[in-house]
Amino acid sequence: MRDNEVVAVGPEPLSFSDVVRVARYGMAVRLSDDAVAEMAASRSRVEELARAETPAYGVSTGFGALATLHIEPSMRAKLQRSLIRSHAAGSGPEVEIEVTRALMLLRLHTLATGHTGVRPETARVLEALLNAHVTPVVHEYGSLGCSGDLAPLAHVALTVMGEGVVRDAEGRFRPAADVLKECGVEPVEPAAKEGLALINGTDGMLGMLVLAIDDLTRLLKTADIAAAMSVEALLGTDHVFAADLQALRPHPGQAAAAANMRALLHGSGIMASHRDGSCTRVQDAYSLRCAPQVAGAARDTVAHASLVASRELASAIDNPVVLADGRVESNGNFHGAPVGYVLDFLAIAVADVASMAERRTDRMLDVARSHGLPPFLADDPGVDSGHMIAQYTQAAIVSELKRLAAPASVDSIPSSAMQEDHVSMGWSAGRKLRRAVDGLTRVLAIEILTAARAIDLRRPYDPAPGTGAVVALLRESVAGPGADRFLAPEIEAVVRLVADGSVVAAAESAAGPLA
Repeated sequence: MRDNEVVAVGPEPLSFSDVVRVARYGMAVRLSDDAVAEMAASRSRVEELARAETPAYGVSTGFGALATLHIEPSMRAKLQRSLIRSHAAGSGPEVEIEVTRALMLLRLHTLATGHTGVRPETARVLEALLNAHVTPVVHEYGSLGCSGDLAPLAHVALTVMGEGVVRDAEGRFRPAADVLKECGVEPVEPAAKEGLALINGTDGMLGMLVLAIDDLTRLLKTADIAAAMSVEALLGTDHVFAADLQALRPHPGQAAAAANMRALLHGSGIMASHRDGSCTRVQDAYSLRCAPQVAGAARDTVAHASLVASRELASAIDNPVVLADGRVESNGNFHGAPVGYVLDFLAIAVADVASMAERRTDRMLDVARSHGLPPFLADDPGVDSGHMIAQYTQAAIVSELKRLAAPASVDSIPSSAMQEDHVSMGWSAGRKLRRAVDGLTRVLAIEILTAARAIDLRRPYDPAPGTGAVVALLRESVAGPGADRFLAPEIEAVVRLVADGSVVAAAESAAGPLA
């Protein structure tokens, strides 16, 4: 493999792109020489503590509420194995492969910092699993987000030991021992502290945060495209998006969203058609006029979440940790509150962006508010229902998104005999955000599908080049206005175009790069 085909994993922070490429696109990884050196140095300190008579947490003691129990040297390997086996207690559906790969990569990075005290050969197994596309089966339930994502990481650690169940490179469920043997990967028996180091981190929730930021960066551009299409379809005005008006409230996200809408609507024949003085409307509804304010606030929320994620990517989360001066100290850095808060914050923004998109869709279908469009955009109203039920689907998703916006991080439930008496629920916040991102994708797809139909019904007036390019893209797989058809496949076709970035690419091909 060439260097540009491999993500180097060393003590320095990973980038967002590194995480996405490895987790989502299967990029290979390579532990750097610096990482191996740092791990070897910190391991020597752990082994000193293991030989000492003074108890050291995680090295020669039990864990959690059992931290006061001293473990004899002859039992310490069993201690680490027992820790991993007992903590691999997840339940429910399997999480997505990209989430597990992100979790594996981020744990590998923490090991590579040299602050955990693991042996290089233990980290090499994680490296090999990622490169062989062997994915441990991690379950939906099991993490309280403190001490990090224990159960999800324990299922990965179980695979490092050659136990449990994995998906092989072909996606088949198989025993880990068989798959590792086929791949030439020698499992390890965790030595002192290694079991704890493999499972004590916030890697699952952080992985889901980075993946969500990647998704939302694309989806918020898509939201601007959808809003611009709806403004055209509803004969709205683009004057409210003027830069000098937006500058009166200098939020950067708002400025970016308004600039996108100006670019997308530039050169619109539909917009020009009602600038002849015949339009008597004083102003558009909020769902049109305030689109940059809402999408912009969501952008600023993503920016804040990105700042938190970048700090987490520069972190080494474990307990205890090995410091540069050789001290091994307990700490509370495994608490997931910083990540859990922003995961919840993003779910709120997602729900609001989707809610506004649904309102715009509904306006296009209502003959009393659509300014000349047929009821429900039906070909033969009464006989045909047009997009009536597509909006029902949107509404159902938006209602679900409102429920998903209820924060997980305000909840806490004590565990481990009250030793872990406050937990973050960050993993749960990440799981519901993933569902919310999927919901937003679908809501925007339905708005775009509906707006494209409405724009076609405005002929002979032409849309702007940017919005017109999106309509043209849709028409490659979805027919234009006509009698009622089986609508679900058309919705799914547009969902795919939104999810894979095709909608953004089409708009940018005509309107230029979007912010």
